[in-house]
Amino acid sequence: MKVLVTGGLGFIGSHTVVELQNEGFEVVVVDNLSNSSKDVLKGIEAITGKQPIFEEFDLRDKQKIQDFFKKYDDVTGVIHFAASKAVGESVENPLLYYENNIGVLTYILQQLEKKGGASFIFSSSCTVYGQADALPITEDAPVKPAESPYGNTKQVGEEIIRDTCKVNSDLKAIALRYFNPIGAHPSGKIGELPLGVPQNLVPFVTQTAIGLREQLLVFGNDYPTVDGTGIRDYIHVVDLAKAHVKALQRLLDDKNESNYEVFNLGTGKGSSVLEVIQSFERVSGEKLNYKIVDRRAGDVIAAYADTQKANEVLGWKAKSTLDEALKSAWEWEKNVRA
Repeated sequence: MKVLVTGGLGFIGSHTVVELQNEGFEVVVVDNLSNSSKDVLKGIEAITGKQPIFEEFDLRDKQKIQDFFKKYDDVTGVIHFAASKAVGESVENPLLYYENNIGVLTYILQQLEKKGGASFIFSSSCTVYGQADALPITEDAPVKPAESPYGNTKQVGEEIIRDTCKVNSDLKAIALRYFNPIGAHPSGKIGELPLGVPQNLVPFVTQTAIGLREQLLVFGNDYPTVDGTGIRDYIHVVDLAKAHVKALQRLLDDKNESNYEVFNLGTGKGSSVLEVIQSFERVSGEKLNYKIVDRRAGDVIAAYADTQKANEVLGWKAKSTLDEALKSAWEWEKNVRA
């Protein structure tokens, strides 16, 4: 069974490639290395004993996507990670996000329509809920006007897939709305390695602890939360990766109840930014130099998942604790800087 993983050398993509190969899938990775490194292939091979097939090109090139599907006409499933993903950057550069996140999605779906009978897993996000009316957030919560262009690309992306599935009964799709992926593979061979200044909390935490960054900025301490800082649902990336394999297998086995489904992926527990800092200091033994600054545009107050549907329908459950996830992120940071 051959599976295309776009953005498969990125943070979540690489961990999902590992889980797919561990389950016996043959994986083809497409990545333009804009936020990843070819060295990740070696890490995947070190863990699984096998390198995935790798094609390096930019998916914004429609002709190259067409050529890819001619070359790999036996691909039966697609897991689509390739996208720009930083809330702050999307506010500053919205057109990049609309081109990269929406354009590429439509190009891939056009090829799957021609192909017929494909299974498609979409990397969505809890940002589609905006600031939810009630917590924890269920899949039935209303999709609110997005707080950022990034969040909007995930909303529009889901709408595009849903509309395509309505008119094409051969296409089966699942949108996985994840909360905040963190951590690294327990082997220490792959993990989160953003190019340039990290846009997400945990890599900024680990890079500050190891001395790569002078100071960690905490955006806002005046939110109506337990300690004034924003609350998120932090999920270990390996748990998240396993959910993608479960979702793909559900479609391949025709277990889906409709040809477009949505699942939240989180732990069901919210943690504040200061709680993350305290947890990291506890598991690492390091003291973090951090500073409270003004709120950041596009950030919501609190978001954490109701995981009942994923637990019962998808047959998946997050297993790792916040401490375990942060410990693995710290071990990875030390390995990569060694």
